[in-house]
Amino acid sequence: MSVRIENGLALVDGRWSDEPLVLRAALLADDAAGGVPTRVIDASGLLVLPGIVDIHGDAFERHIMPRPGVRFDTTLALRDTDRQLVANGITTAFHGVTISWEPGLRSVEAARAFVATLMALRGGLACDTRLHLRWETFALEAMEEVRGWLALAPTPILAFNDHTTGSVLKGTIARKIGQMAERSGLSQDDYRALLDRVWGAREAVPAAIESLAASARANGNVLLAHDENSPDERARFRALGAVASEFPMNPETAQAARDAGEDVILGAPNVVRGGSHNGAQSAGEAVAAGRCTVLTSDYHYPSPLYAAFTLAAGNRDALARHWPLISANPARVARLEDRGRLAPGQRADLILVDASDMAHPEVVATLVEGRIVYARRAVEHRPIAGVAQAAE
Repeated sequence: MSVRIENGLALVDGRWSDEPLVLRAALLADDAAGGVPTRVIDASGLLVLPGIVDIHGDAFERHIMPRPGVRFDTTLALRDTDRQLVANGITTAFHGVTISWEPGLRSVEAARAFVATLMALRGGLACDTRLHLRWETFALEAMEEVRGWLALAPTPILAFNDHTTGSVLKGTIARKIGQMAERSGLSQDDYRALLDRVWGAREAVPAAIESLAASARANGNVLLAHDENSPDERARFRALGAVASEFPMNPETAQAARDAGEDVILGAPNVVRGGSHNGAQSAGEAVAAGRCTVLTSDYHYPSPLYAAFTLAAGNRDALARHWPLISANPARVARLEDRGRLAPGQRADLILVDASDMAHPEVVATLVEGRIVYARRAVEHRPIAGVAQAAE
């Protein structure tokens, strides 16, 4: 079956085009190939945009544990998350599952169950859903299990996270002890005692990072480094194979990555809210200064779509310039060369957006591999007379 999307305004090669788009066999096709489509989608008044590629999102945790200590079935949580993803125009998602030394939501046991459930479900999910393994570098007992997960298909992203050092040396534990203890199911005193024991093994951490990085490089996993604090730290992780800086803590570190030709990943909610919720650098300012190349959902799935429109400030040409922040650029970082753009041979992952109110864009329909997986309202014409019968 082939589909033609007509009467819309499509973002093709960074420019707006009112030419129809043709989809065949789950791919975007060259219209010159000819043939009569079996279905036509009328996109009148809508923008046709590449699907959003989200390489770091952990909002699924709220579906698993919407309140501290209140857990829901992981299958239920992932299916509900899937519906939220495609409703917000996300056609490829990397779920950022944290593998920590903490018990509870981010424990090794919870990660093990999450990975197993996602791998069992992903073939039936609407969004192309993948793994982003966020390994807390002090979770030494989890290292071998994480090493095994690197070989899963599709290939997971691996990110190095160190929230332990900040908790000990920067006083994070004093400010967030209640939240962190609640998440883990421990009392505040027991959480502090556990953190002390974990911190006591810090001399083993650098060798563990080097070992897991070597395994990831050998296996071909994309490596990222999270919350880097300085250009020197960026240089250390670069030497280990980390190809992008994820949520660098200051403009200097982001600039060091960009000076080296590397991608910098920041949160789309930061743009939508007008700043960071925890005092980190402004993502909007970083984009304007060229210090940010990728925006990701972080903890809020509607934000990538809204961030692109926020940055555009009502200007459609500016939207065309900023859309790669949530499509082509993250696809490049994830080494997914088959998506992120509207071009012949690319996966037919795209969204139809009502942008009549540029401040509040609405996803009208989402297509993944040419299939409508979400529709806010009817978007198809009837099958063309005779063609559908012949196809059957």
